[in-house]
Formats: sequence, structure tokens, C-alpha cells
Amino acid sequence: MLIGLALAGGMAPHARAAAASGAPAGSGANAAATDADAVDTNFDRSMLSGAGQNTTDLSRFERGDFVPAGNYSVDIYLNERPVGRNDVRFSAPSPDASASPCFTRALLDQLGLHPAGLSKSTQAALAGGQGCVDIADIIPGASANFDMGDLRLDISVPQAFLGQAARGYVDPKFWDTGVTAGLLNYNFNGYRTSSQGVSQTSAFLGLDAGLNLGRWHFRHQSSLNWQSAIGVTPARRRWQTIASYAQRDVPELHAQLTIGDSWTSGEIFDSVGIRGVQLATDDRMLPQSLRGYAPTVRGVADSNAKVTVRQNGMVIYQTTVAPGPFAINDLYATGYGGDLEVSVTEANGRVHTFSVPYASVPQLLRPGVSRFSAVAGQVRQQGILDTPTLIQGTIQHGFSNLLTGYAGVIGSNGYASALLGTALNTRYGAFAMDLAAAHTRLPGMDSMTGQSLRLSYSKTLAETGTTLTVAAYRRSTGGYLSLRDAVSARDYARRGLPVFATSVSGYPLAINGVPVTGLLTPSQQAALAGVDFTAQNGVDRQRDNFSLALTQSLGQRGGSLYLSGSVRSYWNRGGTDTQFQLGYNNAWGRVTYNLSASRERDLFGRNDNRFMASFTVPLGNTEHAPVLTSSAARDTAGGMQEQATLSGNAGDDNRFNYGVTATHDDTVSGGSPGTTASFSGGYRGSHVLLNAGYGRGSGYSQASFSAAGGIVAHPGGVTFGQSMGDTVAIVQATDAAGASVGNATGLKVDRHGYALVPYLTPYLLNTITIDPNGLPLDVQLASTSTQVAPRAGAVVMVKFSTQSGRFMLIQAQRPGGEALPFGAEVQDDQGQVVGVVGQAGRIMARVTRKSGRLSVAWGDPDAPSQRCSFDYRVPAGPSRDRNGVYATEQATCVDTSTNEPSGRANG
Repeated sequence: MLIGLALAGGMAPHARAAAASGAPAGSGANAAATDADAVDTNFDRSMLSGAGQNTTDLSRFERGDFVPAGNYSVDIYLNERPVGRNDVRFSAPSPDASASPCFTRALLDQLGLHPAGLSKSTQAALAGGQGCVDIADIIPGASANFDMGDLRLDISVPQAFLGQAARGYVDPKFWDTGVTAGLLNYNFNGYRTSSQGVSQTSAFLGLDAGLNLGRWHFRHQSSLNWQSAIGVTPARRRWQTIASYAQRDVPELHAQLTIGDSWTSGEIFDSVGIRGVQLATDDRMLPQSLRGYAPTVRGVADSNAKVTVRQNGMVIYQTTVAPGPFAINDLYATGYGGDLEVSVTEANGRVHTFSVPYASVPQLLRPGVSRFSAVAGQVRQQGILDTPTLIQGTIQHGFSNLLTGYAGVIGSNGYASALLGTALNTRYGAFAMDLAAAHTRLPGMDSMTGQSLRLSYSKTLAETGTTLTVAAYRRSTGGYLSLRDAVSARDYARRGLPVFATSVSGYPLAINGVPVTGLLTPSQQAALAGVDFTAQNGVDRQRDNFSLALTQSLGQRGGSLYLSGSVRSYWNRGGTDTQFQLGYNNAWGRVTYNLSASRERDLFGRNDNRFMASFTVPLGNTEHAPVLTSSAARDTAGGMQEQATLSGNAGDDNRFNYGVTATHDDTVSGGSPGTTASFSGGYRGSHVLLNAGYGRGSGYSQASFSAAGGIVAHPGGVTFGQSMGDTVAIVQATDAAGASVGNATGLKVDRHGYALVPYLTPYLLNTITIDPNGLPLDVQLASTSTQVAPRAGAVVMVKFSTQSGRFMLIQAQRPGGEALPFGAEVQDDQGQVVGVVGQAGRIMARVTRKSGRLSVAWGDPDAPSQRCSFDYRVPAGPSRDRNGVYATEQATCVDTSTNEPSGRANG
């Protein structure tokens, strides 16, 4: 109880010390913008020990949201929209008043506020940073509120004074370039099978290395595949370079410049490998509310009105507008749409509504938004000897809510193509149509000329629960070839190989007459057959291609249906290639179940129809309760497979996972029944992701192991972490080893004070949090969250300030045995407040030196202050014993009073 009261009383003095030093301590209190708002409670001193007789001035603790003056690094929000993180000065009119934020010209620029009609004195104060300018003195009706616990500054400004910046906009000058760093992602997988005395081991190692120098990012992606010898086939090893390039952003064009081996985008033409230079739009530089397609909502308000936008019955946007025409152009994209219902509520209560069609296909852009790409170099394509040059350009532009236009051209050795298309957003759905023409010269053969027409459609019907995600149809004439097919055809013609495919080949997949299709991967089967798995048998000339993705809700309890599939036919061979997935999902109590039918085509051209039923049920109500999944499947050949899996998670943050599976399959070993048991386990830690498995069945066994993670070399050292994305952060929290970082499962600060945050979203504000739970009292975090807007590919350093020292519990008294006053401040040799006096003179303090002198000051503001001091020495050994109890040091505080009134630092 005594320690709890001391802690409660000690929060404000610690915050005051942090403010004076420019590094505020965390607090659970909220600080308002005005002193009047700050007074919200009164202490009843009679409730304290000794009826509160031995207490100092406690008025500062009567303000639950008291903010000491000083400089604070805060997260800034404007009308609930995150703006960024910056240092803000807080000033108070008197020592006992709560401080309020001081606005400067730089802070207003960050907020995008440019108020007119300011007086010369206000403009001078804003520019010079002298005095303290309140936001209400700059913009009528504006206010600021500071949450000291989260170090968050919320600024509210009337809509009429806001600029036109879209939601989620971050000024490019606040984009973080990051630090010079080296990066490495690794992914290793080993797999071993053994059947009928024949064993094979295969391994894969994927590497993604990088070096950041300023705004230039160098990347190299490669992989190593290895297979042991099997039968008469020798061991095989293959090193493959996937991409190797240098890249930097060009903010003026909202684009990325890439030099080297990379890939073109697939928005207009099919994506191909390129060795050369490309400049292409990067939509990630747009505010999040302008990414993807959403229509502009236009209307007219008769008064100061509230505009509400609903989609499928849910409110997705609300704002207030001034009288006259208005336009809302920063709605977030919501999948493939659903018409928007807009209601305008006038000041007198009158409501008028209208609807805006909203359906989307990938080609649609917002009004006024453009995309482009320009590529020059050589085509990179596996399996060809010829590397033709390539020039390609594309452009897309949103002209209105209704219409988006796009076009593209390709020029290569012996090949030319042009495409022109349009996309429409109508109340009947979204449509896109484009026509491509191509001309191909084949060495030693006649030239080919053809056209390809593509149609696509998307629509969401909220009233029936139908979502037609994309329905696309492509019809190509016999002379049309895509760039990729044309490059392959020209290469085959030069080498005297068959140019166009006539059939799909299979392989004799057996060992001593025993089929092994269920044991080996297609590439292993091809190696066993002594053929090149990647070898082409000529180019397919596609004629028709239809694809569909559809979901249908059957009501609250009726479950849902889904269908996806494609049908392809070809000019150069008969038959059609049909693949589909049809299924039904629902739940009965805690049991979820699924019925499905599918047709797939393996890489050897064989069709396989599968019918499956499965259900999943949790075995308990606890956090780590296991889950039972059972399924039964039947294939084209009439084979049956029954499977049951027990899986779950364990440990803090569910970092461990496990699975036990039993399978009965009557297609194993030439059709005779077989039973398989397998086990798997995984661990997701701060530094690595590990998985292992083992299975054994009728005459065969298999084992696997995988490891994946990331490594970053940065100015502070080398940090190991989980597998990384394109953009990452290094958290620096000195002496905070073991603290959890909330941006990824199992992520903790290492013993060097660093943690690798593996994924950040570029060009947007990312919030990074750190949880101090578990840290000793010797270490205190100045803040527990921060925000950063990194450039794409950057490695940004995110520093969390910590205050480290030795925590001491001191029982102090005056020379006559009288206890020190409750609530008195304790200062070190440098005048920094390090603690507060609790009841019965007990002091909790955090000191930074092994020995020194502490001073205690108390007194009312209008009376002479009193002061005493005592020497301390940090005891050897740990702060706490095995039971977590802190040792109490004894001290006598010698009087060093002055005749000056007591005062408190304003920071």
C-alpha cells in the first residue's frame, strides 16, 4: 500500500523532470490545452496517514491531466488524421498551470494550415518561435488536446480552414530516406523422401540481398536448387539469378527508376523480365485514400451540411461541408465496389439523398489520376538463347467517374504490338475492353499478324449478396502472339525446334514398376524420367480464354457459395483446358464445414477431378485449445483419401505451432490401401522462423526442415530478425532488452537494444509500438509509440529514448526522527527530479551514478521553501532479491533550507 501510494504521487514529478530535460516520461494522465480544463479533482488529506498533517503542497496532483512545461516529441493528429511526429514546445503561464502547445510556422506547414489575415505580431511570433502562440489565436474555433500517456497531440480545426490534402497524405519532405544498411533475407528448405529402397534429398536456398546508399537501393535475388542422385540420374545443382537491379524513387513523377535485371508491370501487357532501364508509376506514393479506384462524389449543399456516404448499408465516410457545390475525392477503395448511397443533412434537418455507381475492374483509375511506364532494354526469358531488345510504353488516365482510358506499345526484334482500351464504371457494373494487335516475324517462316480482344466485368449486388469479382474473356485470332510467346517462337525457329506445340507430354513415372507420383514433386519426377522439367514443347497459340470468380451469400445462416475457374482453347491443338473450384461454406454451432469440387491440371498436362468434404472444430475454449480438422476426398481414378489433423499454438504470442496428421489413402503403392502418420512443429521467434516435419507410411518416409529470417547491418551493428519485406525499421531502445515490439508476433528487443521490424508500408505513416511490460524499474521508456513514413526500400532507424539508472528504495527521516513531508520532490546533483517522497518518508528514486547526493524540497508556493539533503551509495549486487523485493536503504536528511519561496521548474 505504501509503495502504491508513493507511485501514484510520483507520476507528476517524474513527468516534470522529463519535461525539463526535453524527454518526457510516460504518464497515464491526459493534459488539456487550458489550465481551466486541467482542474478536475481535490485531495482529501485526512485520508492520508496521520490525517495528512505531514504533507507538502499537493495542488499539482489535483490536476489529473497536468502537463509540465517542456519540449515533447509527440504524434500529431489533425481532425483524427495522423500527420506525423515532431518536437513541440509546451509553455505554461505560471509554475502551477498546465502547459499548452506552442504553434510555429513550421508546425502549421506540417499540418497544411495556411490561415490568412494574421496580425503582424502573430506572424512574427510564429516565424521567430518566441513566446507561445495558441492555435485558437490563429484559427477561430480550433483547439488542441494533449494525451501525455500516449504522447499524442490532437488538433481540431473547422473544415472551412482545412486545405485539400487527401486523407492519409504525408508531405514528401517528411518521407524518411533511412540509413546506409546491408540487408539479407534467407529461406532454406530441405526435403528427403525414401520409398522402396530409393531415396532422394532435395534442398532449396533463396537469398534476397540488398545495400542501401542514400536513396539508391541495390537488390539481388537468387536461388540455389540441389537434388541428390536417383536411379541413373546424377545429382543436380542449379544456381539461378532472379533479379539484380538498382532502384530509387522519383517523387516528382510519383515513380520508381529501376536499372538492371527486373520485371515489367503487368497492368496493360503481360509482365516480362527485362535487363535495362524502366521508369514506372508507383501508386504507393499516393495517399492511401487515393489508391485504387473509387468514384468522386459530387453534390450541392444548401447550408452548412453533414454528408454521409454509405456502402452496402455501412457508413464509410462522413464530413461537413460549406454551402454550395462540394466534391469528395478521397474515398478509400473498397474491393470491387457496391453502389454508394449519399445523404446530405442540412442545418434545418432536411435530408436529401442520391446514389453514385461504384464497381471496379483493375483498369479503372480515379478521375485525374494517371499511370505510366517506359521500358528500354533486353528481354530476359528462361530457356531462350536469343535476347531481343525491347522498348515498351504504357499510359492510363482517369477522365471521370465513368471513363478511364489506357494504351500501350511494344517494339522488339521481329515483333511489334499496340493496345488501346477503355474502362467504364456504370450502375450495371464495371466494364473494361481493350483491343491489341501484334505482328511477328518468324525466321524461316511466314510472318504472323493477329488481334486479341479482351473483355472484363465486375459487379457487387448487395441486395442478393452476390459478388462477381472478375469475369474476363479474351478472344485471339490465329496470328496473334503475346511478346513472351513471340520471343520463344522466334528462338525456337532459329534453333530448328518445333515452334508451336501439338500435344502435352507425360513421363513414365515409376521405379521398378511402382508408381511414385504420390511421393515426388513434378520436378523430381521429371529428373527421374531423365528429361528437363523446364523444357518447352513449342508455343501454345491461345484462342479463347474465359475466367470467372464469383461468391454468393445465402443469408445469415445459409452459408456461402464460391466459384472460380477458367476455360482455355488453342489454335494449334484440340480440346480445352478446364480448371475450376466450386465450394460451399457454412457453420453449425462451433463446427465449420466445407464441401468442394475442383479440377486441376498438373504440370504434365493431366486432369484431376477432386471432390472433398471437410470440417473444423475447436477442442476447448482456452486460448491455446487445439483444433481438429477432418476431411475426405475422392479423385478421378476413384481413389479415396481420409485425413484428420490436430493442430494448435502454444507459448507467448503463439510463437510455437504443432500439427499431427493421420491419412488413409488407397492410391498409395499402386492402389493398395496405405496409412500415413506425420508430425510437424514450428517456432516463430524474434530472429528466425523454424519448421520441421516427419512422416511415415506404407513403405516410405519423408522428413523436412526449413528456416527463414532476415539480417540487417546498420550503423548500430548487426540485427537478426524475421523474414523482411521491401521496407523495414530498426528499433533502438537502449537497455530495454526483452521489451516486446507490437508490429510482429514474437518480436522483442535484443540484448544489444535493437529489434528488426520486418514490414512497413512505404510513404505512409506507420505506427511502431513497444511494450514496457517486463522491464525492470531500472529502465524507463520516455514513450511507447512513434510514427515514421519511410521511402520504399528504406531501412529507417526508430529510436525510443530510455532513462536508465539504478532503482533505489530509501527510508529517509530528518535528524530529529521526523518523517519527510509526503509529496516532496527529490532531486539529484544536477537538479533533475528523480523521485518523490511517499508516506512515512519512504522515497522511490532512480539514480544514474553509483554514489552522490540527493536533495528533498518542499513548501507551499507562497511560503519560504525548506530543503534537506543526504548522501547515497548504490549497494552492490542486484536491486531485488530472489522474491523480487527491493532492499531499503536508510538515510538522514540534513536541513539545507533557504529563505526563498519554493518554486517548480517550468522546463
